[in-house]
Amino acid sequence: MLELNMRFRLVALFFLSSIHLCSLVQSICSRGCGLALGSYYISPGNELDPISQYMNTNINSILQYNRGTITNQDSVQSFIRINVPFSCECINGDFLGHMFSYTVRSQDTYGLIASERYANLTTVEWIQRFNSHPVNRIPDVNTTINVTVNCSCGDSSISKDYGLFVTYTLRSGETLDSVSSVAKLSSNLMRSYNPDANFDVVNSLIYIPGRGLSGGAIGGIAVAVVAGVLLLAGCSYYGFYRNKKDSSDLPIDAPHILTGITVDKSIEFSYKELSKATDEFSLANKIGQGGFGAVYYAKLRGQKVAIKKMDMQASREFLAELKVLTQVHHLNLVRLIGYSVEGSLFLVYEYLENGNLSEHLHLIGRDPLPWSTRVQIALDSARGLEYIHEHIVPIYIHRDIKSANILIDKNFNAKVADFGLAKLVEVGNKSLHTRLVGTFGYMPPERYAKRGNVSPKVDVYAFGVVLYELISAKEAVVKTHGSTAKGLVSLCDEVLSKLDPKDGLVKMIDPRLGDNYPLDSVCKMAELAKACTHENPQLRPSMRSIMVELMTISSSMEDGNVGSFYEN
Repeated sequence: MLELNMRFRLVALFFLSSIHLCSLVQSICSRGCGLALGSYYISPGNELDPISQYMNTNINSILQYNRGTITNQDSVQSFIRINVPFSCECINGDFLGHMFSYTVRSQDTYGLIASERYANLTTVEWIQRFNSHPVNRIPDVNTTINVTVNCSCGDSSISKDYGLFVTYTLRSGETLDSVSSVAKLSSNLMRSYNPDANFDVVNSLIYIPGRGLSGGAIGGIAVAVVAGVLLLAGCSYYGFYRNKKDSSDLPIDAPHILTGITVDKSIEFSYKELSKATDEFSLANKIGQGGFGAVYYAKLRGQKVAIKKMDMQASREFLAELKVLTQVHHLNLVRLIGYSVEGSLFLVYEYLENGNLSEHLHLIGRDPLPWSTRVQIALDSARGLEYIHEHIVPIYIHRDIKSANILIDKNFNAKVADFGLAKLVEVGNKSLHTRLVGTFGYMPPERYAKRGNVSPKVDVYAFGVVLYELISAKEAVVKTHGSTAKGLVSLCDEVLSKLDPKDGLVKMIDPRLGDNYPLDSVCKMAELAKACTHENPQLRPSMRSIMVELMTISSSMEDGNVGSFYEN
């Protein structure tokens, strides 16, 4: 392993001014940066949960970069700036940026998305550029659009001390001199990195070299991070600029990140091989976007694969997933083929042709899944979870079960994926105190209330939400009236708690199914989902019991004899 330059200074990266984008960003790029930070201005009423959704990251990653700035994650102070991490990628070889996936909300416009959802870190023009919809005709609610934010890896010809940068949205009253003073940098240096920026225009985005910034340097922005992530991000930066004159050089690798992890059953790929297979991670090959990075389709060594390119700050999630999938193998768990730690963190999986369950249930234009297929997908997923809960020592808890993490192959067999939040639990101690993780709408009430005592019943609750999704094709969080949202569990509980829930349940069933479903089978699955999402975790069934019940539902459908809780 190449020796790291211990004097390397990790600096922060923010967005480019959209007004002067062409002059500020390299017009042609071949690689990006593993780590970027967005300077997000907190307007009144804004909270971390929606911000984390807009920026495709999780709250813990945001907290990691804002120590001392965010003192209460449930109530963020208004009129301050926070750091939001993301990766800076070379998009289509044309410019450096990041493509966020944004789910359209009620009454959204491109202007509102740019100014309020993304705090002016993008513009109407840039949103429109990467979407086919006209500016005055926003897509339907719950559809996904691309939100492009630009970034830069800096210019080493000015100074090699500054490889990554803070991008700062100028607000009313701020000037070149005032920002330079707060950042403790000279105006000349600031100007050298922003030769075409107009410091007199409100909402202009500028580069601020991040060297030496402290928690209070720019409006209270904290840049402290976990030491291991610092070193890993440093590897990428140092390797890139150290040999920039040689265009064939690849980012320096970081094998030390794998300390304690057995990866002998997985192939170690080079950055060059992965980049070539994905056409330099082009948008044409991008098939997904998650909280920790993007997923790309590729043909690699004669087989179809999915390559997850993870942000540098996601080293904990990378290691968790690598550890689980190199030790645990099951037909209904996605198969890990290999990995790479050059430049960014990469995991290479088998490619499943039919995407994820969420796409089939929620995206407009998809053919509806037949009810028999939905039952089989539920059973396959239950088998995968039952295996990690019951058949390995120590057991694992997935902690992020949702329809988007259930993948479907060409034969519509399902596999559980995305083990980045998986937790190892010793047998005989199936509960532990841990930080709050997961996806809103799938987490059980005890996690919101206590932020501890996580057990396999956390996965059971989330699986119950997925069962409700299979029945209704509704999202885990449902928009009711205007901007009001309600959990799918709550909606279904209201229906199933009635003395005669039959009519209400029929109205909840995915209308795309028409009459092509056995009502008794749907009723049994609804019963099971209700049991899984019981408020008391001790009263939820085990994954083994769930699997057995789903096997009964499946076999009874084949026999044409499904018992129903409506029968007297």
